[in-house]
Amino acid sequence: MDFEKVFQDNKEESLHGRYITLEKIEPLLKVLNRNNNLDIIGKSVEGKPIYSYTIGTGKTKILLWSQMHGNEGTTTKALFDLLNVLNGETELAKELKSKFSFLAIPMLNPDGAERYTRINANGVDLNRDFQDLTQPESRLLRDLYDDFKPDFCYNLHDQRTIFAAGDINKPATVSFLAPSYNDAREVNEVRIKAMDVIVAMDTTLQSFIPGQVGRFDDGFNLNCVGDTFTYLGSPTILFEAGHYQEDYQREMTRKFIFIALVSGLKYIYENDIVLNETEKYFNIPQNKPVFYDFIYKNIKIFYDNKQIITNFAIQFTEVLNEGKIEFVAFIVEIGELTQNFGHFEYDAKGASYSDGQDNIPKLGQKAEFYLSEKVKIVNGLPNV
Repeated sequence: MDFEKVFQDNKEESLHGRYITLEKIEPLLKVLNRNNNLDIIGKSVEGKPIYSYTIGTGKTKILLWSQMHGNEGTTTKALFDLLNVLNGETELAKELKSKFSFLAIPMLNPDGAERYTRINANGVDLNRDFQDLTQPESRLLRDLYDDFKPDFCYNLHDQRTIFAAGDINKPATVSFLAPSYNDAREVNEVRIKAMDVIVAMDTTLQSFIPGQVGRFDDGFNLNCVGDTFTYLGSPTILFEAGHYQEDYQREMTRKFIFIALVSGLKYIYENDIVLNETEKYFNIPQNKPVFYDFIYKNIKIFYDNKQIITNFAIQFTEVLNEGKIEFVAFIVEIGELTQNFGHFEYDAKGASYSDGQDNIPKLGQKAEFYLSEKVKIVNGLPNV
């Protein structure tokens, strides 16, 4: 299959960037509502509608939800790309709709999406609320799960730029997890089904992003939705959309999530037998938080009347400003950083640091400075 062409033919061009809100997806859902596919299943804390979208007549039931964390919209973009496929008349669309019944919640946390926060309007992380079910959004998802009785659950998220796929200098552009169902992290038939699909998706993605697929930590926490659904007997797959080189808007990552979704679904309907690919699953490198957005090396500073050569790391903070996400760079670590990588690295070769104040980098300081008064660093990057 030409995954690249399928993606380009079905990419939802009206969704782009990092700030994906209910206002942006509602018109798309209404356009896709051709056969009464769309339902309002409830409301958020602040009264915003929470939609579900159903399509397909197949016997295998897939429950998908995105933006449980409001500031994680990359997978929402990929989900709409997939819905465009399903609403087409291609052979792929017909095949998927005949094999599967899809029930999607494109945005579980519209209040958090509008604020660009992980939490909901009550300040609760919905992915830690699946035992107490204190929030309306959590209860909606649990009720939908109980009614639908899915064969697979797809839990769609974003992860930070800090993660590498193992210990190498490559970002974890896409990461997966087959969540645990007990503290011992044992493997049962439920987890094996999820692992098999993940191995198939990883195999496909290696052709596009070799060495940039990671495996998320499987520590057990029954308060998390994936762990709960696995415990209840439903194979669940966590998707984590991460960083691709120079892709802070995550438009490339969106494509790889789409490719993972389509390739995984193809695997499910082409393979009725559980293959037990656990060894291959555990060979996927585990995510390691070893990346910074920028690392500056071999910087000369003067401290306590001494000349010192040091390194420091800079990280972006995402700030919502008038409907747009701004990336603001701050110094977050100073030291040897021998175990870390930067998405952007700069060797100053002993250039002197100055910032117009006391000329010493400080944690939490905005990344605006000079190197030997010749190179100006603006928001983390050399201004050349």
